[in-house]
Order: sequence, then C-alpha cells, then structure tokens
Amino acid sequence: MQQFTRQEKLKHLFGFPVIIASLGYFVDIYDLLLFGIVRIPSLNDMGLEADTVGTMILNYQMVGLVLGGIIWGIFGDKKGRLSVLFGSIIVYSLANIACGFLPQMDFADKGVIYAWLRFIAGIGLAGELGAGITLVSETLPKELRAIGTSIVAGFGVLGAVVAQFTVELAGSWTTAYFIGGGLGLMLLVLRISVAESGMFKIVKENSSIKRGDFLAFFG
Repeated sequence: MQQFTRQEKLKHLFGFPVIIASLGYFVDIYDLLLFGIVRIPSLNDMGLEADTVGTMILNYQMVGLVLGGIIWGIFGDKKGRLSVLFGSIIVYSLANIACGFLPQMDFADKGVIYAWLRFIAGIGLAGELGAGITLVSETLPKELRAIGTSIVAGFGVLGAVVAQFTVELAGSWTTAYFIGGGLGLMLLVLRISVAESGMFKIVKENSSIKRGDFLAFFG
C-alpha cells in the first residue's frame, strides 16, 4: 500500500475534482429537497391542492430520478464523466429557474407544468452524484478513495440545511428556486477547468471494452 505524507493527502483530498464534486452534490441536494420544503406554500400560492397535486408532482420527480440515473449512467460510460457533470447540472438548474417563473405561466394548468418541470429536474439531479463520485474515485489514488467520496457525501448533506435556511431567509419560494438554479450555473463555470478521469480515457481507447451497456448490469 502506498504511503502518503499529510501534505500529499491534503493535496489529493482537497484537489479540484473533490471540491467540484462536493459542491455539485451540495447543489444537487439543495435542489432535490427544495420542492419538499416549498411544496405547501408554492401550491397554496398558486391556488392548487397541496396534498393531491403535491403527491403527483413528487411522483413525477421520483420517476425522473429513476430515468435520469439510467440515462446519465449510460451516457457517462459512453461519453465521459465530465459530459454528465455538465449536462446534468444544466438540466436541473434551468428546470429550477423555470419553477421560479411558475406564477407567471398561465398558458396551461400550473399543476401539470410544475409536475413536468420537477420531472425534468429529477432527470438532471440523478446524474450529479453518480458522475461526481465516479470522477473522484477514478482520480484519487486507491488508498484515498474512501475518504474522498466521504468528503463529497458529507459536504453534500449540508445542501439540505442551506435549502431550509434559504427558504426562510428569502421569504419567497420563487426566490429559493432562482437561487438554486443560479448556484448550479455558477458551478457550471467552475467545472470548465476540471479534467476528465484518466481511467476513463484508458478505457475509451480500448475498443474491446463495452461501454454504456445497461443490460450488463443484470449479467
């Protein structure tokens, strides 16, 4: 087992891939739990039934998460981890910003629009953690992978706390959605300088390795 000095450990564990993955999961959890926090005030504000419509919207979001996990998993194996990190954050950030404009959307039933926006957000949110953890695991030395992924997961949980405080301090559920979408787009800019996983590059160059085969999961 390779031994690292404290300085080397800190350099690896607080390198750009770990920081970006941690921030990504932070925003991911923020946006994932935001609907649960603003469900009642947002639906009441638009004159919608909180229980029935709220359950429908939540179901749409959960279905989006399941489909998104499959879609981004296949896409990440075929095109790379960075493509998922960029694509997923664009999808859920724009969906959250659109949720902030719901009160002005009078062209259709707002409950249905809300449900489809949360479905789209769910698809985007599903790709964040998987791609981030994979990138960190493939970037760090094997001796530090467990610690690195723990840092990502631990920091991400803070997103739930910040989401609650943001709603309380902002005083408006639409503002909370705008903040969530804005955080995602800001993080997107930071990700431009992140390099692709070296392990993925090696696998990509090997044409004999099958990538993105969903059925192999059951084999």
